[in-house]
Amino acid sequence: MAQSRDVLVDLEDVTLAGPDGPILDRVRLTISAGERVGVVGINGAGKSALLALVAGELAPSAGSVRQRRHLRLAHLPQDPAVTPHSTVADAVGADVAAVALADRLGLAGVRSRRVASLSGGLAKRVALVRPLASEVDLLILDEPTNHLDLETVTWLESHLRATRAAVVLVSHDRTLLDAVTTRLVEVDRGALHEHRGGYAAYVTDLAERARSVVEAEQARRNAARHELAWLRRGAPARSRKPRARIAAATQLLAAGPPDPARAGALDLHGGPTPRLGRRVLSAAGASVEIAGRRVLSEITLEIGPGDHLGIVGANGAGKTTLLELLAGEREPTAGVLRRGATTRPVLFHQHSTELAGSRTVEEVVAGASGLPGSPADRDLLQRFWFTGALARSPVARLSGGERRRLQLLVALARRPNVLLLDEPTNDLDLETIRALEDYLDTWVGTLVVASHDRSFLRRTAERVYTIESAGTLREVPGDITAWVPAAPPSAPSGPSRGRALRDAERRMTSLERRTQRLGAQLAATLDPAEHARLGHELAAALAELAEAEDAWLSLAD
Repeated sequence: MAQSRDVLVDLEDVTLAGPDGPILDRVRLTISAGERVGVVGINGAGKSALLALVAGELAPSAGSVRQRRHLRLAHLPQDPAVTPHSTVADAVGADVAAVALADRLGLAGVRSRRVASLSGGLAKRVALVRPLASEVDLLILDEPTNHLDLETVTWLESHLRATRAAVVLVSHDRTLLDAVTTRLVEVDRGALHEHRGGYAAYVTDLAERARSVVEAEQARRNAARHELAWLRRGAPARSRKPRARIAAATQLLAAGPPDPARAGALDLHGGPTPRLGRRVLSAAGASVEIAGRRVLSEITLEIGPGDHLGIVGANGAGKTTLLELLAGEREPTAGVLRRGATTRPVLFHQHSTELAGSRTVEEVVAGASGLPGSPADRDLLQRFWFTGALARSPVARLSGGERRRLQLLVALARRPNVLLLDEPTNDLDLETIRALEDYLDTWVGTLVVASHDRSFLRRTAERVYTIESAGTLREVPGDITAWVPAAPPSAPSGPSRGRALRDAERRMTSLERRTQRLGAQLAATLDPAEHARLGHELAAALAELAEAEDAWLSLAD
């Protein structure tokens, strides 16, 4: 194995041309033995293209990509190509290490099944086997956690921390990035920006970079104003040179900072949320059978207005089936499911199959009866970052993250008051995930989210339920960390106190969301009895929040 200082791959002044300009523009990147490098950036920025260049599967338009002689590498693309009719055994192969790893990933019972018949999570496990079982110097992974359940994500995190190979991965999983990576590379408008450390260091650097841009812009404008004032106090008419300097200073003052990668913030707010009644969704002994197999067994669950629920469980446990049941897309084969008279659920599916076909983005948003490109639609598209040629692009040409963002637009445009989200963070970039979390923080509707993203669940779910192997539903005491413990941080310091601080912060965040929702519901109701009930609940929540803040301050001192 190469020593840690050995260079495995070196990109020098690499340019990669795209249809609308360079995807990467004269970038440099060095990957050394034993490194753990995360790659982040907005959807469509060129993250997957960068990985393909590092893997030697894509040739640059200019510049050079040099790999160490006899370099052993394995590359898992975002959408692995697996022969649809091959079995799991064929895909895994006969190598002893691969077979052992497949068994460790829970694939022993499906070896004879065709890969095309598997759930997304099981298919992703199959795709992971060969790269992870190979003896390589460099492991390149593009969104490896998509569709995996939490237990497998936690196992993958431990595996990547322990491997001797260098790792380069694209991921939106902030917990994974913080636990595994020692350096983050951000792809932004053709350039690469490096950040030492994991996700937390990256966010700190972003804030510092934004502050520097503001300060540099202010300094530029001040310099231009001083120059202009000095020149105008003189006698510009006597010479052409002062007139030219005045024109240059005026132009400098009129110019602005570089355009951002995206125009404005992602605006998910599309008008008031339709009011919910006291009853939203209620299941009593609801069971679901599919092809003779009981997937859900005697589910009893009461979901009220403003509830935020998280659903976890192993791949194939029935999380998607539960969401389909709550959305009315599937009826129980036994038991009862009731929906309130004012309940308007929308299910954000795990896969964007409803966006298939040759339609353009504008046509998808307009729908069957609308006129593509209407002023209202253009405004909606702009709010979701679909501007210029992107709005007229066929859906087939969009990146995976852009399709998911379009899917989110279509779901929210239907004005639901109950959102059912199935693995919503798959393929979305970190900026979009943060915007979605901010939106859900103050959303007054009801939320049920099935996700493997620990950071997202901690931020959005107030109660967590797990679907167990028998198809039953059980509430998890505490938050998501009570179900699958997070991997320890790279450099722990005061672990007990740190955990207590994190728990206190999560409790404060949960209570803040609750008080905001209760306040909005209180302002919206005209029913005196409902007003009194909500007022009592709000007072109790505010008292709890005050206690939580006191507890946090005691720990922070």
